[in-house]
Amino acid sequence: MAVLPRVFIDFSIEDQPLGRVIFELFTDTAPRTSENFRALCTGEKGISPTTGHALHYKGSPVHRVIAGFMVQAGDFTKGNGTGGQSIFGGNFEDEDLSRPVDKEGLLCMANKGPHTNGSQIFITLAPSSHLTGKHVVFGRVVRGFEDVVRAIEKVPTDGKDRPVNAVVISGCGELVRVAKETGEFICSM
Repeated sequence: MAVLPRVFIDFSIEDQPLGRVIFELFTDTAPRTSENFRALCTGEKGISPTTGHALHYKGSPVHRVIAGFMVQAGDFTKGNGTGGQSIFGGNFEDEDLSRPVDKEGLLCMANKGPHTNGSQIFITLAPSSHLTGKHVVFGRVVRGFEDVVRAIEKVPTDGKDRPVNAVVISGCGELVRVAKETGEFICSM
């Protein structure tokens, strides 16, 4: 069985470290979506030639939190949920939409309709089957859900579901498997 890649996001609230969330990416069913997310976590693609923004999640906010539903982030161009960009230069097409959105801790692409994937993502806080067939599920939280993601869920929000306290991606990158026998991963930064 192939080992799926892992990436991490470190979150902070009001400049205070909160913790790390580790994701396993479903490269077997959503390879292009997974690669987009992985590269935006590492920042390896540098500066976008079209927008001049760094193609990197680091420093971008969590811009939407709906308790009992989801945490949304990934808008590194505008920071308010109206922007973002893929590593491919624009929006990109949906991949496998058959994977159900049936549990907490799933990593999904946020979009504005079919084939409008960019950089915005969300983490499910509960089963959300009404989203199946509408959003690409391309990973899952393997560590940090109960302590980090649930803490973000509890941050107060305004009338538009924006966190009142700044929740920011303070670091992110890829983890590399170093021990085949134990499955241990380390940071590749």
